[in-house]
Amino acid sequence: MGMPSGWELLLVVGVVVLLFGGKKIPELAKGLGKGIKDFKKAVNEDDEPQQSSAKEIEDKNEQTASAQQSASKEADKA
Repeated sequence: MGMPSGWELLLVVGVVVLLFGGKKIPELAKGLGKGIKDFKKAVNEDDEPQQSSAKEIEDKNEQTASAQQSASKEADKA
């Protein structure tokens, strides 16, 4: 079962036009494109938490270090 021939594609396009009408087809294509875009965005967001979690850990370490320095300065003043 290979690729459909020209006549088969023409038949499928004709059936789609009959079912949905000429005005609905661009809307369907737009919805399909938006769905693909959202899917790709969701896949990329799944990869980002791993990268951002390393950055968050680094930021927390910096905050902890600065808090410890502040605490030690206050202890020295007392």
